[in-house]
Formats: sequence, structure tokens, C-alpha cells
Amino acid sequence: VLEVSEKVLVAITRRDNPQMVVGVFSQKFLALKDVRADNGDVWVALDRVRDPGNLGTVIRTVDAVGAKGVILVGDTTDPFSVETVRATMGSIFAVPVAKATTEAFLAWRGGFSGLVAGTHLKGAVDYRSVDFSRGPVLLMMGNEQQGLPESLAASCDRLLRIPQAGRADSLNLAVATGIMLFEIRRGALKLEPILDQQ
Repeated sequence: VLEVSEKVLVAITRRDNPQMVVGVFSQKFLALKDVRADNGDVWVALDRVRDPGNLGTVIRTVDAVGAKGVILVGDTTDPFSVETVRATMGSIFAVPVAKATTEAFLAWRGGFSGLVAGTHLKGAVDYRSVDFSRGPVLLMMGNEQQGLPESLAASCDRLLRIPQAGRADSLNLAVATGIMLFEIRRGALKLEPILDQQ
């Protein structure tokens, strides 16, 4: 344990109101070859995510729904950057993260035995109409500006769309991923009783 001044904490954390405890941890990626998907498992593959806040929010959501982990495809933002880790609210310590080139990911995807679903503006299927309960699911999400590229879209079993009624033509990546994950995991999520705090 090392005690430091608040001024040092502000410099380390880049926050005006830092927490009073800071930890240092080694950065660990899961090897893509070690990503396993059993019946009921859900993995999220993110293509070239640029925004650390989006990545952190997705990691936090993966943790919240009980999905197994995240695979970063292509050149993505650093999952261990200060901004990303802060957005995970601690979930970075609970969610395995793998990374791969597009080519390595597509080769690995060839051996994935479950449903591979991607969101795409050309998707003709409403995401709410799909049965996600059979086998493992790999959810592919494209990056913030360009969406899912054709090379990854072509490797999906189903291209899905989230219906919208307003004038916006798309959703934020983290929001869209959250919507998809809660639908995919709907049957597995149970509301826990609220404990009396008296």
C-alpha cells in the first residue's frame, strides 16, 4: 500500500474528484483460440470500435446480462484505456476480452457452432422475431460510423434490424448492443427480489 496526496491522485486518475483508492492491474487478453461457446452462451464481436465510452458501456452491459465476453475485431480502441475502464464501472475485471484481426476472426467464426447474428441496416428480420434460445449465440456489431462491413455481414447466419419510428436513421452502438443483448438473454434473466435494507 502506498499513500499519496490528493494532488497525486488527481494527476493519476485525471479526475477533479478522484476516488480515494487506486489499483494497478496487468492487462490480460483472452486468446481467440480459447473462446468457447456452450449451449446458452452469448459472445459479442465488435468491429473496429472507436469510442472508448461505447466500448466500456458494451463491456458493462455484457457483464450485466451474463454474456460470456467480448471479441474485438480489427483496429479497435484500447479496452484498457482510462476512459474505457472508467465506462466499464469495474466490469473489465469480470468480462473476458479477446482480440483478433478480421481474417483470424473469420477463420475462428467458421468453427462456431451456434447462431451468428449481426445487426445491419439491410437486415430484413426484426430482432424480436428470432429464437435465440437454441445453442450459443455470437452477436456481431459494426463500428460507430460504418456499421458492420460486408465481409463480416456475409458471415452472419441472420442479419437483424432494430425497428425505429423517429427520424434518426441509426442508434448509438452501445445502445443497440444493449437492446440486442437483453433480447438474446431475456429467457435467462430473472428479477432478483429487493432485500429490505432496514
